[in-house]
Amino acid sequence: MRIHRVFIASLIAVALTASAFAQSNGFDIARMDRSAEACTDFFQFANGNWLKETTIPDSESRWGSFNILAENNREILKTVLEEASAETSADKGSSEQLTGDFYASCIAEDAIERAGARPLMPYLRQIERIRTRDDLIRHVAKMHNMGVGAIFGFGGGPDLKDSKMYIANAGQGGLSMPNKDYYVDGDPKFQENRDKFREYMQKMFMLLGKNEEDARKDAFTVMRIQVELAYASLRRVELRDPDKRYKKVSLDEAESISPNLDWKDYMAFRGAPEVDSFNIGQPDFFKAVSGMLKDVSVEEWKTYLKWMTIDAAAPALSKEFRDANFDFYGKYLQGRKEQHPRWRQCVQATDGSVGEALGQEYVSIAFKPEAKERMNELIDNLFEAFRGRLDNLEWMGDETKTQALAKLLTFKRKIGYPDKLRGYEGLNIERGSYIENVRASTEFQIKRNLQDIGKPVDPDRWFMTPPTVNAYYNPLVNEIVFPAGILQPPFFDFDADDAINYGAIGAVIGHEITHGFDDQGSRFDADGNLKMWWTSDDREKFDERASCVVDQFSGYEVQPGLFMDGKLGLGENIADLGGLTVAYDAFINSMKKNGRQKDIDGFTPEQRFFLGWAQVWAMKATQEAERLQVATGPHALARWRVNGPVSNMPQFAEAFKCGNGSEMVRKDYCQIW
Repeated sequence: MRIHRVFIASLIAVALTASAFAQSNGFDIARMDRSAEACTDFFQFANGNWLKETTIPDSESRWGSFNILAENNREILKTVLEEASAETSADKGSSEQLTGDFYASCIAEDAIERAGARPLMPYLRQIERIRTRDDLIRHVAKMHNMGVGAIFGFGGGPDLKDSKMYIANAGQGGLSMPNKDYYVDGDPKFQENRDKFREYMQKMFMLLGKNEEDARKDAFTVMRIQVELAYASLRRVELRDPDKRYKKVSLDEAESISPNLDWKDYMAFRGAPEVDSFNIGQPDFFKAVSGMLKDVSVEEWKTYLKWMTIDAAAPALSKEFRDANFDFYGKYLQGRKEQHPRWRQCVQATDGSVGEALGQEYVSIAFKPEAKERMNELIDNLFEAFRGRLDNLEWMGDETKTQALAKLLTFKRKIGYPDKLRGYEGLNIERGSYIENVRASTEFQIKRNLQDIGKPVDPDRWFMTPPTVNAYYNPLVNEIVFPAGILQPPFFDFDADDAINYGAIGAVIGHEITHGFDDQGSRFDADGNLKMWWTSDDREKFDERASCVVDQFSGYEVQPGLFMDGKLGLGENIADLGGLTVAYDAFINSMKKNGRQKDIDGFTPEQRFFLGWAQVWAMKATQEAERLQVATGPHALARWRVNGPVSNMPQFAEAFKCGNGSEMVRKDYCQIW
C-alpha cells in the first residue's frame, strides 16, 4: 500500500501524547491522587486524579489504558484503510484490494440503507422451506458455515489429549444473551434482562413486517427454546474445567448420545472431512438437544432459526436494525449511550475479517524491530525469574517440580506479528454489498477451519491480529503471544525506565507465563496435552492455595450486593498475582546486574514498579459494564485487579512502608508461584 509514512508517524506521536501516557524515564504523576494513601487504596493513589478528570466517552462502556491504546491503533488503521479504499485499481486478491474494498463496502452507509432488509430475505426464505427434522439439521449446518451459532457449536481445533493433531469439536451453544445465568438466574436484574431481551426480539420481528401480536408470540417461542438450551448448558465456571470440555467419542457413540441428530448427515452438509471420532464436549447438553429435536415442532424451530439469522446479521443491515441491536446489547447490557462512529465500526470489522492483511501494514508503521529485541530480553529475564521461584518453592515436591521445569523450558514465544502468513487465496471481496463481504469472509474462515480437521497442528498460527491490544497463552502449543498492538506505551515504552516497563509489560509477560501454571493451564503438560502431571499431594496443596485466591476475590463488593465471582476469575487472578510477583523478581535481578536505578519524582524504583502496574490498569466503567463483567468476564474489575495482587505481596508493603493492619496488607496473604 502507498501510505504517507510521515503523516502516520506524526499521527502516532500526537496520539501517544494525547493519551497522557507518553513516558521518557518516569511516569505521569499528574494522574495520581496524593491525598490518598498508597497503603489504603493503591488504585486510588496511583490513578485518583485521572479517575476524577476522565469521562467515559458516550460510545464506550469503559475507558482506560487498553481502550486509549486500542483507539490510537484504530486511528492508524483508519488512515491505512482510507488510502486503500481510495485505490480502485489494486490487484485482485492483494492486501490493498481486500482491505480497501471491504472497508469501502462497510463505510458506504447509503447503499446499506437502500438495501434495508433485502439482503436477509433469501436466507429467511430458505428457512421457510424447511419441512422435516432432516431439513432442519441440514439448514443448521448451512447456518454454521455462515457463522450463525444456532443450537450448538462445531469446528476444528487441537485435540486436548493429542495436541499435535486437529480434531472436530462439538459444544454447547445456541444462546443470544451472554450465558446461562441470563436465562435461569432468579435475581431481579436477570429477570429484567429477560424482559428486555423479549422486547428486543419483538421489535426485530416487527421490523421484518410482523404485526405486534405475532412478533410477541415469535419472541416468546425463541425465548422458550433458548431457556431450554440454557438449562442444558454448563455454567461458565464449570466450563473452566478442561475435563468438562472433552469427551472423545466414535460416531456410533455420538449417535447414541443424541439419536435425533444425524452427525454423519450434519458433517457431510458442513463439508467437513470424514472422521471416525470427535470431541462432543458436553454430552448431557446434546442429550437434551436430541430430545428438543423430537419435542419442539419444526415450525417453532424455524422461528428460532429466523431469529438467530436476524440477530447475527443486524450489525451489517440498515440503521433501524443496527439501532435495535445496539439498544439491547450496547445501551442496555453495556451502558453505552451511543454507537461507535461508522469509521470505527468498519475498521474493527475489517480487522476481524481480513486482519492478517491489515496487520502487515500496521506492523510496518507502528512496530520497531528494536522493540522485538527488547521484548525478547524481557521475556528471557521473566523466564529466569519464574525458574528461580520454581526452584525455591517449598510446598512442591521434587517429582512435580521436575515436570513443571520441563514445561517451563519448552515454552515458545511469538512477538509482534506472524513470521509465516496464511494469506487469503480464494477469498472474494467486492466493492458491493457489505453483508455479502461479511458472509464471504466468515465462510472462508470457517471452511479453512474445517479443512484443518485430521491434519497436524500448525504451530505458526496466531489467534490475534497484529494491531490487537492484548496477549495470550495457548496451553495446547505451550506458547505466549504478544501482538504488536500491546507493545506500545503505556504497556511497553522503549524509552521508559526499567521500573515502569517491568511493572507494565513485564507483569503482562509474567501473567501469560503464569497462565501455564494456573488452575487450567497447569492441567496441560509440556507437550500441550491434557494430562495430570502432578502428584496427588502437590495438586492438593495447589488447590488449597488457589482457594485462598477464590475467597479473596469473592469478597470484593463491586456494587451494593454485587460481588465478584472468585471461581470464575481464578485463572486470571492467579496469573495477575504470579505475573506481578515474577516481574518484580526479574526487575530486582536486573538492578543487581545493571546497578540500582535512581529515584524519580520522589519515588524509588521499587515504588515505580508498582505504579507502572497500577497505571496501566487505570479504568472507568459504567454500572452496566461492571455487572456484565462480573457475570461473564474472568478478569477482575480494575480497582481490584490492581489492589488484589499487591495486597498479597510483602514486596509492596516494604516498598511503600505499609504496616500490618493496612488495607493493602492482607493478614493471611495468598501465594502460589
